[in-house]
Amino acid sequence: MASTCTVCELHAESTFKVEGMDCRDEVVLIERRFKHLRGLEAFSADVIGQRLLVQYDAAKLSASAITGAVADAGMRAWLEHEEPIVVGHTAARRRHLLVCLAAISFGAGMVLETFGPATPWLARAAYAVTMAAGGTVTVRRAWAAVRALSLDINVLMLIAATGAVILDQWSEAAAVIVLFAIAQMLEARTLERARHAVGALLDLSPADALVRGPAGERRIGVDQIAPGALIVIKPGEKIPLDGEIVAGQSEVNQAPVTGESLPVDKAPGDDVFAGTINGRGALEVRVTRVRRDTTLARIIHLVEQAQAQRAPAQTLVDRFARVYTPAVVGIAILVATLPPLLGGAAWQPWLYRALVLLVVSCPCALVISTPVSIVAALAGAARKGVLIKGGTHLEQASRVRCIAFDKTGTLTRGTPDVVAVMSFDARPERAIVALAAAIEGRSEHPIGRAILQYAAANGIAALPGDDVRALAGRGAEGRVGGVSVLVGNHRVFEERGLCSPDLHWRLDDLTAAGRTAVLVAHDDRAVGLIAVADQAREGGREAIDMLRRQGIESLVLLTGDSLGPARALAEQLGLDEFQADLLPEQKVAAIADLRRRFGPVAMVGDGVNDAPALASADLGLAMGAAGTDAALETADVALMADRLLEIPYLFRLGRATVRNIRVNLAISLIMKAAFVALAVTGMATLWMAVVADTGASIIVIANALRLRRAG
Repeated sequence: MASTCTVCELHAESTFKVEGMDCRDEVVLIERRFKHLRGLEAFSADVIGQRLLVQYDAAKLSASAITGAVADAGMRAWLEHEEPIVVGHTAARRRHLLVCLAAISFGAGMVLETFGPATPWLARAAYAVTMAAGGTVTVRRAWAAVRALSLDINVLMLIAATGAVILDQWSEAAAVIVLFAIAQMLEARTLERARHAVGALLDLSPADALVRGPAGERRIGVDQIAPGALIVIKPGEKIPLDGEIVAGQSEVNQAPVTGESLPVDKAPGDDVFAGTINGRGALEVRVTRVRRDTTLARIIHLVEQAQAQRAPAQTLVDRFARVYTPAVVGIAILVATLPPLLGGAAWQPWLYRALVLLVVSCPCALVISTPVSIVAALAGAARKGVLIKGGTHLEQASRVRCIAFDKTGTLTRGTPDVVAVMSFDARPERAIVALAAAIEGRSEHPIGRAILQYAAANGIAALPGDDVRALAGRGAEGRVGGVSVLVGNHRVFEERGLCSPDLHWRLDDLTAAGRTAVLVAHDDRAVGLIAVADQAREGGREAIDMLRRQGIESLVLLTGDSLGPARALAEQLGLDEFQADLLPEQKVAAIADLRRRFGPVAMVGDGVNDAPALASADLGLAMGAAGTDAALETADVALMADRLLEIPYLFRLGRATVRNIRVNLAISLIMKAAFVALAVTGMATLWMAVVADTGASIIVIANALRLRRAG
C-alpha cells in the first residue's frame, strides 16, 4: 500500500524591529525587496514604532531571510524579542561626529569663499569635505533606493547636490548636504520622543521580584516566576506581576495601569496589577499571570498594535503622496527643459530651479503628519488609563453625536447601598437596622451585605439571630431575643397579611425614586423598612454636562432594569431619554434606531454583559476593564478604571487629534505648495528648500507631541 506525504504549511507571525525605517519611503523599499520572498503572506509596517509585523510560511521562509531582505533595503532588522547587535549607539555617535565635521568644514568653506577669493579651490576643498562627511548616510540610503528602482528623499537630495556641483554652485551643494544631515538628525531625535511615548510603559514593571519559598526569600527575574508563586512586595516597591493578595494591607497607586489619581486600599483577596506601586504596608501576593500575560503587558501590546493600524486619514494621505512625488518630479523635468528648448532661455537658471523642485518633491512631512498625531494621542490616553484600539476609533470618537449608556455597573456602582431607614412606630431607626442585621448576619445576598455594611459603618450592634432560614425569592426569617423577626420584600409581607395603606404609600414613593424596599417585621407586625439603591457613580452628572458642552446631541440610558430605577437615574444625571426593561437584542435595536436619528453612536457598558450592544455601536467603550480579559480584547476603547470623567476625556481627545491632524496636513501642504511656487519662479534656493522640507517634518512631529499632554 502506497503512502503519501503531505507538506503542511507552518503559518508564523513575527514582529521585527527595524533600524532606519523613518519614513514611508523606507517602507516602499522593504515592499519591493519582500516581493521576491517565497512564503511571505502579509506584512504591515509601523513607521513610528519602527516595527514590522510579518506573516509567513515558516516551511518556506525563515526569519533570517526576512532580516536579510530588510538589509538589502539599506536597513537593519531583528526579531523584537531578541537582543539586537549592539551597534546602534556607536553608529549614532559616528553619524553625530560626521555631521559636526560637515558643519565645521562648511563654515570653513564659507569663510574661505568670503575672505579668500584668490584661492577658490580651498573653499571647494572644504565644501567637498562637507559633502563627504555629511552625505555618508544619504549616499548609502540613496544607493539602496536606486537598487530597488525607487525615488526617495535621499536620491533626490543627492541629485540636487550633484547638479549644483555641475552648475559650479559648490556652496549650494554643500549647504544642501549639511542642512539635510542636520535636519535629519533633529528629526530623528524629535521622532524618538514619539517612540518613547509608549516605550516608557515598559519601564513601569520591575525586572525582578522577591520570591518566598521553602528555602526562604530570594530575588529572581520575573520571567522565571510561574503562576502560584508567592512574592513579597515591600513598602514603596513596584508590583512586578499580576496577582492576588494573600496577606497584608496597603494602599496601592494604580495610576500606571488605570490612571486613577488616588491610591486604592487593598486587602487579602484583592487583585493587584504589575506596574502599580505599593504604599506603606508590606504585601504577600500569589502570582496569577506570567509577565507576558499581565494586564500591563496586554496594554502595551494592544497599544503597539493600535499604532500599526492605519486610520482613514492616513490611508488617504498615503494615496495622495504616491501621486504627489511623481507629479512634482515630472514638473521639475518640464521646468528644466521646456524654457530652454521652447523659449531659448539659458539652461543654468532653469536647471537650478528644477533641482530646487526635486528637493521639495518628497512628501515626508505630509505622510508622517497623521501617524505621529495618532501615536501621541494613543500614548497619552494609555497613561490616563484609556486604552484605544487604533486611530480609526479616535477618528470615530470625533464624529460621535449620540452616546448610549448601560446602567448597572456603568453609570451606577453595581452594588446596592442603604440610602434610607424608616420606622413605622416609635422605635428608633437604629433598632430597625439592628433587627435586619441580626437576620442577615450570615447572608451572601448583595442586599444583605449592604445592610450589614451599613450597620458596621454606623456602629449598630446586632444580637445574633436564632433559627434563621431563607425564604427563596422573598427574604429570611428567624428569632432575635426570642421574638420572631421577618426581613423580606413586599411579596412576602402581602402573603403574611402584614401590609397597610401607609406601607403601600411609602413603597410607591420608593419605587418612583428607583429604590428597593427591605421590609422588617417584629413579633408579626411591620415595624419599618430599609431602602437600598444602586448609587450613581461619582462624577456622573459632571461627565454628562461635559459631554453636552462638547457637542454631543443626545445622551441616552439603555438598561434591562425596571422603569422606576431607570427614570430616577436618568433624571438624577440629566440624560435626554431612557429605555428600560431591555433584553440584549433590544439594546441592539435601540442602537440602530439612535444611529438613524443622530448619526454615529457610542455605547458605554461593562464589556461583558453588553457585548452585543457594544459591538453594534460605531464606538464601543468598556468600563472598568483592568483585569478583565474580555473587555480588553473586545471593546474599541477600554476604560481601565470606573471613572466616568474619562469618557468626556476620550471624546475631547478624539476631536483634538483630528484637529491636530488637520493642522499638520495644512502645515505640510502649505509649505510644499509655497516652495513649489517659489522654485518655479526662481525665488527659492536649494538650502531654503532643504530647511522647508525637513523643517516641516520637525514642526508636525512637535505639534503632534502636544497630544500626549491633552487633557
